[in-house]
Amino acid sequence: MNISYKWLRDLIDIDLPAIDLAQRLTDVGLAVEGVHPVGDDFVLDIDLTSNRPDCLSHLGVAREVAVITKAETRAAGRVSLGLTGQHPDTGNFVTIQDPDLCHRFTGRIIRNVKIGPSPRWLVERLEAIGERSINNVADITNYVMHELGQPMHSFDLDRLTGNRIVVRRAKSGETIKTLDEVDRNLDKTILAICDAEKPVAIGGVMGGLDSSITDTTINVLLEVACFKRENIRFTSRKLNLVTEASYRFERGVDIENLILASKRATELICEVAGGEAGEFVDVYPTKLIPVEISSRGISAAVKRSTGLDVDTDECIRILDALGVKAKGRSQFADLKSQTREPRSQISNLKSQIFVSPSWRHDLAMEEDLVEEVARHVGYDKIGTELPPAYGAGEYQHNEHRERLLRQTLVDMGFDEAISYSFIDAKYDTVFEIVGNHPDEQKDEMFVTLSDSVIEGAVRMRPSLLPGLLEAIRLNFNHGRRDVKLFEIGKVFFADPAEHELPVEREHLAIAITGGEVLENKAVPVRELDFYDAKGAVEAALDIIGTNDPNFTTGAVLHLRKGQTAKIHVDGRMFGNIGRLSVETEALFKFRQSVYVAEIDIETLLDTPAKLNAYQPLSKYPGIVRDVSFVAKRDVTVDDIRNAAIQQNIELCQKVEFVDVYDGKGLAGDERSITIRLEYRSNDRTLKEDEVEAIHERIIARIEEKLDTKRRV
Repeated sequence: MNISYKWLRDLIDIDLPAIDLAQRLTDVGLAVEGVHPVGDDFVLDIDLTSNRPDCLSHLGVAREVAVITKAETRAAGRVSLGLTGQHPDTGNFVTIQDPDLCHRFTGRIIRNVKIGPSPRWLVERLEAIGERSINNVADITNYVMHELGQPMHSFDLDRLTGNRIVVRRAKSGETIKTLDEVDRNLDKTILAICDAEKPVAIGGVMGGLDSSITDTTINVLLEVACFKRENIRFTSRKLNLVTEASYRFERGVDIENLILASKRATELICEVAGGEAGEFVDVYPTKLIPVEISSRGISAAVKRSTGLDVDTDECIRILDALGVKAKGRSQFADLKSQTREPRSQISNLKSQIFVSPSWRHDLAMEEDLVEEVARHVGYDKIGTELPPAYGAGEYQHNEHRERLLRQTLVDMGFDEAISYSFIDAKYDTVFEIVGNHPDEQKDEMFVTLSDSVIEGAVRMRPSLLPGLLEAIRLNFNHGRRDVKLFEIGKVFFADPAEHELPVEREHLAIAITGGEVLENKAVPVRELDFYDAKGAVEAALDIIGTNDPNFTTGAVLHLRKGQTAKIHVDGRMFGNIGRLSVETEALFKFRQSVYVAEIDIETLLDTPAKLNAYQPLSKYPGIVRDVSFVAKRDVTVDDIRNAAIQQNIELCQKVEFVDVYDGKGLAGDERSITIRLEYRSNDRTLKEDEVEAIHERIIARIEEKLDTKRRV
């Protein structure tokens, strides 16, 4: 934001040189990035945060200067025009059909203007802050916007069909050619300023070419309005059209400043373009409700939050200069004049009430007032002592389980990674998405950034794996081949409902590669494989109290066939695990095996943790039987194990995997799977023949169900 030093001095008395003023403004939070001489003036380049739209004008900055210098701002120009001359048919001249999107609309008719070049002083003022001159009427609307912070638009009244204004949502299929000579398609989400037939401007963004001011314009309609911030922001993004007006409207303008801005612009048009002020209309359907902020004592609040000792008088002075009024202050002012007591008597109230000014949209609570006082007293004066603690913090309902999960993986030798939430669109077709997410057939499944933070990274990540594998590649590039990483973070999907925010889900992803390295040993003891990744997933799910996961074979886009499993819990799929496919390894230029897993951890954390049940160990010995089955290759270890468990034999207390064999003596489509069954009773010693009968019954059922045979 460019601010003219000379222009500021028209609004407030300033004794400070421009360079010193720049430093003082920076100290109070308005960072001045440079002071540039322009002719006999200086221009301050101020970097404003998005919550301070009130300072997108010379008047707004002047208010800040008023606190610094203890001077008072003064009105711009004469602004002597009254509100006489109301339009005789106000209800029909301006109609607001959608007051939820247009909160206030004022219109002033100015007749017999002479369009031409602007006077030298006006051109120099605008050029000093980087604005080019167009014509006298257009220049005045720009001038007042930079002076008072209120965008406005001028129409050629004679080119408005019916000489009337209708503010409404655009109809689907309507179009408008805007001032930049681009034809734009409108729909019902966009607010349009229309005449009796068609749109003549896009509300809060840009006017239309067909109703614009030209050299032949004689009668002008000056629009000064206030629109819903969120709608202007949405429209600007949708049309990819950012203007000085939309920049201000989407951050918030002063709805109570519209009449002053209209009068100021009308005054200048009459002075510069020879116009005659005519009828005025003000339609104000959505009244501003002032924000009231309660404080038990502003001085005490400043001390409590910042450690600064600022007396109540100074707090009130700072807030008052910024437009924040203490409710009932006038009564206290009268009391002070009668009794000569200090203004700080306001603090004797049980609770002070402050009213936020209409131009400050960022003030809503006591802490906001504390910040205003603190920045003008000086952040550099805040000490390093800790504030007093009045209560203990607490974890969110799932935070304890998530901390246990992290610690478990760290104990297993993993390092936690934190990767960017933005990824390249080239990964769209590389990784299969897990968890609950919108229909993959939807055209716009992914969340796309219109202005990427990192070059090329235009997608909000739908998977954690791209970032995690980039971290693996970085380790490889630095010569580290033995890596175990995990990440817990948000993934994003477009919501099927139009205009909704993206869907966010928390995922867990792990990646392992290389060998298992023990502490104080330089050489890995063995190569990591699928079962190391599977064990890590099982340990992570166990520590958060998830029921035993089930791993089933399946095809996953980015994983290698035959070394891939889908992860199910209670019959629902929550993730996948396996070795990267040849194509994915080639994409990242990996020359060694990498095993990954990704799980929708948010859903699992939202389910109650299983309760651990404890029972005494049996004092009676158990009997163990190993048995091998010859089975087809599509029969898994889990199939055999489940076939034994599902028989619900009370004395069969454990079924475990022992070994797999394929080779000599077996057909090409067969393999031998060995399992171990343990039999035990909690109240007696089992007999051999009793166990044998049960064992044979279990084996027979497995052979029948899975079409296997016992290997002898």
